[in-house]
Amino acid sequence: MAELELILLRHGIAEPRGTGVQERLRALTPEGRERTRRICERARQLGLIAHSLVSSPLVRAHQTGEIAVDVGLAPTLTCSEALAPGADPWPMLQEWWSQEGGDGRRRWILVGHEPDLGLLACRLIGAPPGAVVLKKAGLALLGWAKAPSPSRALGRAQLQLLLTPKVLTCP
Repeated sequence: MAELELILLRHGIAEPRGTGVQERLRALTPEGRERTRRICERARQLGLIAHSLVSSPLVRAHQTGEIAVDVGLAPTLTCSEALAPGADPWPMLQEWWSQEGGDGRRRWILVGHEPDLGLLACRLIGAPPGAVVLKKAGLALLGWAKAPSPSRALGRAQLQLLLTPKVLTCP
């Protein structure tokens, strides 16, 4: 495990747009819940367990976060507007950076939306926008071998894993 790691998890399959449900209230479909659970269970088997999980406040992301906590990927779930579509999570990450790491190692899970999570990954690894795209319920693991100061973190992370739902649900 690197000194500092960030797991980006896109929400699972949700109700389609245009069904009369407000965007913020679109929920995971039954298929989305089942697939997300299988993916989170597989991620846990791979040891992708975090100290904390923060989700977008939109229903589909919050439900994905609840599933992740339920299967043991993190002990608790909190929501943050910093992960809502179009928001900038960087100030939240900078605040985390300043907190004590206990054993010196930290791993967080962010549950959110595309293209925001992919753009955040690109920003952190120094790749052009669009180079990282997360499928629904897909995840990316980024890490810093040595946790830099927040002002030096951008463009210095390593993309350690980029897993699609298809790969995560293979037997």
